[in-house]
Amino acid sequence: MSFRLANRSGEAVLLDGDDFWATGTEPMSALARREELHEQWANRGRPDGQVTMAELGPPVPTPLQVFGYGLNYRDHIEEIDRDDPLGAAAGEAPVVFTKFPTCLVGPAASVQLVGDRCDYECELVVVIGVETRNIDERQAWDRVAGLMIGQDISDRALQGAASPPQFSLGKSRSTFGPTGPALVSPDLVPDPDDLAISCRVNGEVRQDSRTSLLLRPVAEMVAYLSSILTLHPGDLVFTGTPGGVGHGQGIYLQPGDRITSEIEGLGTLENTCV
Repeated sequence: MSFRLANRSGEAVLLDGDDFWATGTEPMSALARREELHEQWANRGRPDGQVTMAELGPPVPTPLQVFGYGLNYRDHIEEIDRDDPLGAAAGEAPVVFTKFPTCLVGPAASVQLVGDRCDYECELVVVIGVETRNIDERQAWDRVAGLMIGQDISDRALQGAASPPQFSLGKSRSTFGPTGPALVSPDLVPDPDDLAISCRVNGEVRQDSRTSLLLRPVAEMVAYLSSILTLHPGDLVFTGTPGGVGHGQGIYLQPGDRITSEIEGLGTLENTCV
């Protein structure tokens, strides 16, 4: 079912470049009507207008659950010192945390820095399409509504303020979850298991990888979560970040920094730090 679903000032719209087509509903309701979205996408005619990035909110603004996978790229594990309180050995069980949904903002929203140890993490975000429980990996992609870009902005000081680390709090400050620019159905990307992913800060490439290098691919992540709890339509899964984060280099975000996050076939996020 093909579509690119965006959130234009609280209204669900189909998005193709700068052109949009109104759906007549809000984003969470639209997500539950994917067959209608597909039909409208296939038969879209003259657009209803054009949209700017500044008008776009998070494509899925109020998910019930938001999961984050940690240490899911080998080069990211290697850049995190095992003796560092943010590090964790990659064992058999994955590192999973939550980002509280109130941190979610749109693809051009400002990131409100707190302290002097805030960091960027560009990630592929998976959006669940149907209620899912106890599935195997072969069924996982059938349960995915679409994909989008996410920035897992992290307050490293807060994240490492306790032992064990406070992943969820450190990654859930207000504005610490830019997502978008649209929710893209998996059939509209070249290969949903192998997409180029990159992050630039003030034009300097900091992260440059491919999602095929995920240690635990999307199907495994979705199946694992479904073995523990019920996944609901609209739930988000931040799938992990590749190497190149600021923390590994001792370089943190500063007011005025511009974060550009890009994933092949999904578009770009442009977020300015304030």
